[in-house]
Amino acid sequence: MLHWPLRGAARGAIEVNFEQNLARIFAHAETPRLSGVQIKAPMHLTADGALLPAIDLPFTHILKPAGTAGFEMLPLVEWLCLELGRAAGFAAPDIALIPMPDGMFPALIVERFDIRQGADDQRRLALEDFCSVLDLPASAKYDGTIERMARGLRPLSTHPSDDLDILFRRAVFAWLIAGGDMHLKNLALLKIAEPEAKAVTSVRFAPLYDAVTTRVFPGLGGDRMALKLNGKDDRLTRRDFVALARTIGLPQGDAVRAIAELTDRITSAVEVIRLPGFARELEAAATVQGQVLTLASERSATLAGDED
Repeated sequence: MLHWPLRGAARGAIEVNFEQNLARIFAHAETPRLSGVQIKAPMHLTADGALLPAIDLPFTHILKPAGTAGFEMLPLVEWLCLELGRAAGFAAPDIALIPMPDGMFPALIVERFDIRQGADDQRRLALEDFCSVLDLPASAKYDGTIERMARGLRPLSTHPSDDLDILFRRAVFAWLIAGGDMHLKNLALLKIAEPEAKAVTSVRFAPLYDAVTTRVFPGLGGDRMALKLNGKDDRLTRRDFVALARTIGLPQGDAVRAIAELTDRITSAVEVIRLPGFARELEAAATVQGQVLTLASERSATLAGDED
């Protein structure tokens, strides 16, 4: 979790008309641009917990406000899924749900993991999503497969066997949380060059981000996996995941162990992970929390009980 005394977005930073204020923020040429359909405001979190627009300040955090037209709970769902991912053993950015002014639904604040961590940090970092890795346009983000990702990952990673294991686990996790938005733009490699190094010294699977249970939103009750594996994007079984492991060169024993660990950890996590108290006061929040955790619990039990 974020370790600052986070106070949330004050009226000085997020004014009465939030959309107009965002428009003013993005009107500045100095404001960093972020891809994706969800509104993502570049922010700076001060040492005393104040959130300020990252116009002429370092861009340290991403603010994801509530959506509209049935997607008001999107920040809360992402918070739940990232916490489930952390419990499942994945590296994940520090996050927090924060209250918003004027009766707005809570927003999610996410700390960037692709920037240096302070003045003494002299590393160089770059994030490359899998559309770029596979030389595909952003419009083709749903066109890949997990197997194709593995082929692109293996020659680039500085620890290919470990990163293939992460890729496999990420595919299993997306299925367990009914995360239909794990596309090629939401998966990336983090490249790091150590100080004084003339070339990249580390290329590893990036931490978990943009993980969301899509089936809880209007019109997405039958949502499928964004990327196919073993030729399928729905009704996946243990047999499909074992076949995936075989295709990408992950030992079957490692695959079986990964499935067991993920299903066990998520089964335990759904018993303890709960939205912060201020967020649970919303009736819709309590409902969506139950839906996300129930889906994860049921799918974990099903996959754990599958026969090979």
